[in-house]
Amino acid sequence: MSSEVHHHLDTLLHEDRLFPPSASFRQQANVNDPSVYERADQDPEAYWAEQARQLDWFEPFTQVLQWDPPHAQWFLGGKLNAAYNAVDRHRQGPRRHKVAIFWEGEPGDVRTLTYEQLGREVDRTAHMLRHLGVRKGDRVTIYLPMIPELVFSILACAKIGAIHSVVFGGFSANALRERILDADSKLLITADAGWRRGGLIPLKANADEAVQGTPVEKVLVVRRVGDAAQAAWHADRDVDWHELAAKMPKTPVPAEPMDAEDVLFLLYTSGTTGKPKGIVHTTGGYLVGANTSMRTVFDLKDSDVYWSSADIGWITGHTYVVYGPLSAGVTMLMYEGAPDWPHRGRFWELIEKYGVTIFYTAPTLIRTFMKWGPQYPQQYDLSTLRLLGTVGEPINPEAWMWFHEHIGHGQAPIVDTWWQTETGCAMIAPLPGLVATKPGSATRPVPGIAAAVVDEDGHPVQPGSGGYLVLTRPWPSMLRTIWGDDERFRKTYFGKFPGIYLPGDGARVDEDGYYWILGRIDDVINVSGHRIGTMEVESALVGHPAVAEAAVIGRAHEVKGQAITAFVTLKEGVQGDEALVAELKQHVVNEIGALARPEEVIFTAELPKTRSAKIMRRLLRDIAEGRVLGDTTTLADPSVIEELKRLYKDSE
Repeated sequence: MSSEVHHHLDTLLHEDRLFPPSASFRQQANVNDPSVYERADQDPEAYWAEQARQLDWFEPFTQVLQWDPPHAQWFLGGKLNAAYNAVDRHRQGPRRHKVAIFWEGEPGDVRTLTYEQLGREVDRTAHMLRHLGVRKGDRVTIYLPMIPELVFSILACAKIGAIHSVVFGGFSANALRERILDADSKLLITADAGWRRGGLIPLKANADEAVQGTPVEKVLVVRRVGDAAQAAWHADRDVDWHELAAKMPKTPVPAEPMDAEDVLFLLYTSGTTGKPKGIVHTTGGYLVGANTSMRTVFDLKDSDVYWSSADIGWITGHTYVVYGPLSAGVTMLMYEGAPDWPHRGRFWELIEKYGVTIFYTAPTLIRTFMKWGPQYPQQYDLSTLRLLGTVGEPINPEAWMWFHEHIGHGQAPIVDTWWQTETGCAMIAPLPGLVATKPGSATRPVPGIAAAVVDEDGHPVQPGSGGYLVLTRPWPSMLRTIWGDDERFRKTYFGKFPGIYLPGDGARVDEDGYYWILGRIDDVINVSGHRIGTMEVESALVGHPAVAEAAVIGRAHEVKGQAITAFVTLKEGVQGDEALVAELKQHVVNEIGALARPEEVIFTAELPKTRSAKIMRRLLRDIAEGRVLGDTTTLADPSVIEELKRLYKDSE
C-alpha cells in the first residue's frame, strides 16, 4: 500500500453526515425496492439477463456468461447492434420526433437533432465510411472536437461494424500517431480546427503530422472553423466531409448484426509503463452496462434533459454522452466549450436555457466553481435540476457539500460514481432512490457488482482499514483484453490476485459498508480526472537533449486533485534556468498534450534512490508538498539529497 494511500487514510475524517433520498424522490425512482441488491447478488446472471432484455436483439442470447479467468464472454449467441439500439429503435416509435441532442458550440452556434434527424446523419456518415473503403472489423481513429459529427462518426462505425478509436482533441500529434499505429487504423476523421476559449486547437495540423508513415489511407475532414483554421490540404489523401456527404444516397443503412462479443471500440488509457493501453470493449456487454446504469444510477425518465459535461474523448463521454443516454432514448445536451468562456456562469446559463434535469460533472470542475464563488450559479434558475452526479476522481466532502447546497439547493441527490475506462460503466455508486449518501463516499457497489477491499495477500480488511479495491466477479461491461497484448491485460489486471480484477485504486470500507476511494496505488497521476502515466511524462522529458534523468510524481492540488511535479537531472554542463523550465514544460505538451504539462519542474543534482536503485517517490512527493525541505532550490546540492535519504532510510 503506497504512502499516499496511508496519508489519505490519516486525513479522512469520520463522516457522519447522511443524506437519505426524499420521500418524493424515492417514490418516483426507477429502482426503489431494496431487495434488488440481494436478488442481483444471489443470481447475478439472472439480473444481467433481465437488464440485457431492455435492449433490442436481432438474435437472442443463449447463454449469459462464460467465465474462464481472466476472460469473460457475455450474452453468447446473441446478435445486436449498438447504433441500432442508440438511434434506430427510437426512430420507429414514439421517440421519433423527440430531441436526441441539443448541441451548443463554443461561439454560440446551436443545432437541435431529433432521433429521426440523428438517424439520417448516422446513415449518411455510414455511407461515407463505406465509400472510403471501411469494412466490418476495420479500425477508424476519430480526432474531433465536441461537435455532432463526433457522435455521427462513432455511431456510423458501430452501425457498419467498424471499430472506433476516439482520441481526445487535447492530445498532441505524437500521442495521436502512437494510437493510430497501435490500432492499425485505415481512416482518420478530424476537423480543420476546434474552438477553445476563443482560440483555435489545430486539429488538422496535428493530424497531418500524425498520419505520416501510418496505415491511414484517407483523412475525412469536418470544416468546423473554416478559413480561419488555415488548414493545409492534401488532395490525394484528404476528403471534405461536407462535399462527400452531399453526394451520398439518402437511403437507410441496415445495421450490421454484431455478435455480442464483437469489438465495439478501443479506447487508450495511460498505464504505468510508457505505452498507452488500447482497452477493448465489446458490443453486448458494454451496451448492457451503459444502458443499465443510465436507468438505475441516473434514474432516467423520458422527460429528462440530461447533461454530462465530459469530453467524448474519455470513457465518460463514450458511456454517458453517447451510448448510455442514446440507448435509453433521452434528450441530452452536448457542449463544445469551456466552463468559463465567454464568462464564468456559462454552465449555469446552459442549464437554465435547456432546462437540464440531470447534471454529471467532475470534482475538479466543482472545486473550480467553488473557487470562483456561489455568485455565478446564483444568477441563474437551476430549479429544473433533480439529480447531480460526479465522476473522474474521489470528491472531497467540502466540494460535495458545495455542489449539494449551491447547485442542488439541498434537494437533488448526488450520485458519486467510481469506475474507469476498463470497467465500462459505474461500478460503485448510490441508487438515488434507495441509498442515503455520505459526502465524499461513492457509497456501495451497484446491483450485480461484487467488490471488496483486501490486503496484500488478498484477504478482506477490517472496516475502516485501507487496502486494495478489487472486483471479485465478472460483469458485462468489463474490458475483454488490451488490444494486441493479452499478456499485459492478464498481468496488469489479474496478475496480483488470480481471477480477481485489480483496478489499481486504494479504498476503505466503513462500518456501514460504504466505500471510500483513496486514489491510485500505482504510478498513474489523476489530473482533473485524466489519467496520466508517470512513465509517459518521464519518457517525454528524457527525450529532451538537456535531460539526463527525470522522475515525475503527482502532488496534491486543491483544484485539479493532483498536479504533475517533475524532478529533473540535467546533463553535464547544462544550466537549469527559467527558460529551460518553460522549454521542458512545452516539450511535454508537444509529446503528449497540454493535459500532461508539469505544474513545476525542479532541477536536482541527482534523484534520491534506494540501494536497489528504486526512485524514492515518497520522498519526492513530500518535497513537492512541502513536508520536508522548505526550499527546493537546494536540491541542486548533492549533499542535500544524501541528507534527505538518511532522514528517510528508517521509514523505508
